[in-house]
Amino acid sequence: MRAVVFERFGEPAEVREVPDPVAAARGVVVRVEATGVCRSDWHGWMGHDPDIVLPHVPGHELAGVVESVGADVREWRAGDRVTVPFVCACGSCAACAAGDQQVCERQTQPGFTHWGSFAEYVALDHADVNLVAMPDDMSFATAAGLGCRFATAFRAVVQQGRVAAGEWVAVHGCGGVGLSAVMIAAAAGARVVAVDVAPGALELARKFGAAEALDARSTGDVADAVREVTGGGAHLSLDALGSAATCAASVRSLRRRGRHVQVGLLPEDPVVPMGRAVAWELELIGSHGMAAHTYPGMLELVRGGVLRPDLLVTSVITLEEAGAALAGMGTGAGAGVTVVAPHRTR
Repeated sequence: MRAVVFERFGEPAEVREVPDPVAAARGVVVRVEATGVCRSDWHGWMGHDPDIVLPHVPGHELAGVVESVGADVREWRAGDRVTVPFVCACGSCAACAAGDQQVCERQTQPGFTHWGSFAEYVALDHADVNLVAMPDDMSFATAAGLGCRFATAFRAVVQQGRVAAGEWVAVHGCGGVGLSAVMIAAAAGARVVAVDVAPGALELARKFGAAEALDARSTGDVADAVREVTGGGAHLSLDALGSAATCAASVRSLRRRGRHVQVGLLPEDPVVPMGRAVAWELELIGSHGMAAHTYPGMLELVRGGVLRPDLLVTSVITLEEAGAALAGMGTGAGAGVTVVAPHRTR
């Protein structure tokens, strides 16, 4: 099969012919019809993830068609249209038994623990625990984002962040996760302040429901600006980018007893204003993907048109273009979600 491969961290990835994957006994091989280019992939390419062994094929948010199934798979057949959370759970550890597959003790992640979906085919383990059936009328490009960015944002805003109508929500970083968070919070009746450095991203944030949009390049102190426009601070603030600056700004953007959710991956642990967290009784919450069994509520909102993840997709590219798109994630200058179609030709 054809796949995007890199041999050294931070150096160009290129399309090569590599062996086809084989389904494990409890796994499947999926023909990849669409896979998103995510900042998490960029972190892996830069060498920020200790699980990656070189040479490597990135890609973790995907949708496609089951090509083959292992002998012990019970729920899925060749031809099924599926997506999958980027955290593939084992289904049997203590966390999984509690329903918390997103923090599985023996999790695998395509594009990190093994070769990923910047390829024509990808292997996924424990299929009966992890696969999610795609609605018949959903495009593969839309469904690809449900495996990581949109589902991650949904859990961060709704389940971990406990958003409520009328609250102020600040979203720091309006890439794929951040724009998803803006859309989800606005649909829940919250008033959203979007923060980014890219005019295109801020324009999309307004389109998806942000009441205020702050350009961090010209705002001065971002946290002060958020507290000013919200009349005292956000009730809920998310770092959807993952940097020391956005993490600290998110915490400092909160009003008393506010809730910070860390969604963006951080290359290293940042300095967090813990004095403020103690004095104001702030909640600091992590959010890591979303378990497959919790997808139905989100999918119902998508089917009903309340949430429109399809609008987030702004570009569909080929495998040959994926390496450059991956490298470009480090600039943070894009707007919307770029999707790779591995079987598409120029």
